[in-house]
This record gives sequence, C-alpha cells and structure tokens, in this order.
Amino acid sequence: MNPSSAIVPVPPERPPQMSARWLDRFSDRFCEWRDRKVASRGFQRWAASFPLTRPIAQRRARGLFDLVAGFVYSQVLLACVRLNLFAVLAEGPQTLAVLAQRLALTEDAAQRLLAAAVSLQLVERRSGGRYGLGALGAPMVGDTAISAMVEHHATLYVDLADPVALLRGQAKSTALSAYWPYAAYDQPGAAVGDLGAEKVSEYSALMSASQPMIAEQVLASYPLTKHRVLLDVGGGEGTFLKAVAPSAPHLRLMMFDLPAVAERARLSLNDAGLSHRATAFGGSFFDDALPKGADIVTLVRVLFDHSDERALMILKAARAALPVGGTLLIAEPMAGTRGAEAMGDAYFGFYLLAMGKGRSRSAADLTTLLHAAGFSYVRLLANDMPLQTQVLVARPSAH
Repeated sequence: MNPSSAIVPVPPERPPQMSARWLDRFSDRFCEWRDRKVASRGFQRWAASFPLTRPIAQRRARGLFDLVAGFVYSQVLLACVRLNLFAVLAEGPQTLAVLAQRLALTEDAAQRLLAAAVSLQLVERRSGGRYGLGALGAPMVGDTAISAMVEHHATLYVDLADPVALLRGQAKSTALSAYWPYAAYDQPGAAVGDLGAEKVSEYSALMSASQPMIAEQVLASYPLTKHRVLLDVGGGEGTFLKAVAPSAPHLRLMMFDLPAVAERARLSLNDAGLSHRATAFGGSFFDDALPKGADIVTLVRVLFDHSDERALMILKAARAALPVGGTLLIAEPMAGTRGAEAMGDAYFGFYLLAMGKGRSRSAADLTTLLHAAGFSYVRLLANDMPLQTQVLVARPSAH
C-alpha cells in the first residue's frame, strides 16, 4: 500500500453540478485577483523588468497600442491602394526617387509612406535602396476584392467616428445605411420595385468583387457535382453562379434577388455565356415564394444582413422551396470562429450596427434558427480560410 494514500483522506465525490459551481467560483475569484494585479502600476513595472514576464508584458503592450493605432494603419493601406503602389511594385523593386515620381509625391512624403508600409509588412526594403512588395502587400496585387473593401471602409469609418452615439442609437442616419439601399426594402410589404438600377449598382459591384474568393472556399468545402439544380438566394449579380458553373457543367443554375438586382444578374450571366443554363428571378425574400425545382439552395453572405426574425423567414422560404432530401448551404463569416473571433464579433458586429440591420451569428446560433425553420440535419464543414467564411449544410426535416 502507498503510505500516502493511507494518510491523506480521499474527498467525497461531488455531484457534477456542485463541482461546476465550485469551479465557476474559483475561476471568478482567480480572474478578480488577476485583474487587480494587472491593473496595478507596481505589478506592471515589475512584469516589464522581470526577465521571464518581460516578453509577455511587451507583447501585450504592443497589442494594446495596435488597437489604439489601428485606424492609422488602415489609412496607410488605403493610401497604398489609392496610389496604386502595389501594382507599381509588382513591376519590380524601385528606388525612392522613382516611386516618388510615379506616385506624384514629394520624396519626403513618399519616404514617409514607404516607411509606414514597411513597418506593416506591406512593403520590403531591398538592396540598393530600393523597395519591393512585402508579405502582406503581394497578395494585394490584382486582388480587386480586397482593394474594393479597403476603399469601401472609408464609408464605415465615417459612421464609427462616434461609436458611443452609434451604440445608443443617437445617430439619425449612417453612411452605410445609405450605401446599402436594400436596407429600407427588406421588410415584408416593401415596394421592392421602386429600387432602381442606379440605387443598387454600387453595392452590387462591391459584392461581386468580393464573391469569387468566397465561392472558392465554398466549392473546396462542398463540391456540387452530386446536385442537379442550384438556387442561389440573394445572388446579387450572379457572381457566385458564374464561379460555380465551370466546376459543375451539368448543373442548372437559378438565382433570386430584388428585381433591379436580378436584372443586372441577367445581363451579367448572359455576358458570361450562361443564359442557356442560368435563370434570374426577381422578388422579395419576404413577400414572394422562392422558385422551386432546385435540390440545393445557397445563402451566401445573406443571413447576417438580417435580424433573427427576418433570417428565420428566409430560412423558412428556403425550406419551402426544397424537396425532400434537398440541401441548404449557408456561407458567411461567423462569430466565435477560432482564430477569427475579432472578425466575427468586433468587425462584423460594428459593421452591421452601422449598416442598421443584421447581426453576426455563431454556427450554434444559426443551427438554432435552422431547427426552428424546419431543418433537422446541420453540419459545419471544414474549410481552409474560416476568416473569410464558414460553411454550414442542412437538410429539411420530414414534413
């Protein structure tokens, strides 16, 4: 016998609920103690000077400063995009003098921009006093989606100038709510026919620019070869359908969106040579039944634009359009995504607040809505870039 086991009494086994409550109380008390320590200037000075804690203190200080300076960093990126710096550097490394001339800047201004871009890994210093593309600048070359979003964020920053007023609902109107004109037309009974082409062109173009990278992730996670007819709900200008078409040449394609948007999609699909297999339908999510005949319905970055009540209406409409054994596929950025928590909860949380509608949801939140809409089988698929989008598939419950 181990002597220690005879001396040390074994505590009685706690019921699971008691153990959970005890762990919660212990965790709360530990967090309170930790917060008091970290908030103490004396502890901060000690942590910064002690060799084992110094790297942690420095890393957290940098992280906090990055939050403070984040807007400036984004404006450096905007300047690079507007000056077409990445395309210029894609031609090869160039000197400060040459870049200043090509960017129409003084050498002092060009040096200031390049130094900032180097610190953000957008640009790299090369031999001979030249500058080339950095690790984060190279992916920007030719990527119209990222560039379009960078330009678009100038509108978002106007709305975030007073975030407290935005949170309190004191902002009478926002730039984003005007930018997304369908926000006023997504309620049941709205006169969607009044939303003309001139009101939808800008946001449709932005969504189309960013759609291909989302489509790539969707197709990598869920091949469509086993399906016959696809209905893309909220399909914009048909960009997702155009991305899908080459990977599944047998697939008949349909899409549904507001009438003015659907008209733009018809023209776009026709220009892509898909008029023989693709049909665009115009209508409202909330007033019109979705066209039937598809064995898979896709909602690509649609639900997070809507409240729970309206998202549930869209899901029920999709459920009504699907046959027994059909599939619903949802693709959008999701809250709580490991490694992308800030994207789902901070970025989209405030973006959608500025837009005046919608909310970022976790996969669990969406699963709850799907069950309420009549779907019984829900599965989150693995994909390579969950930062951009997550993919859920669901199947209807038996009637």
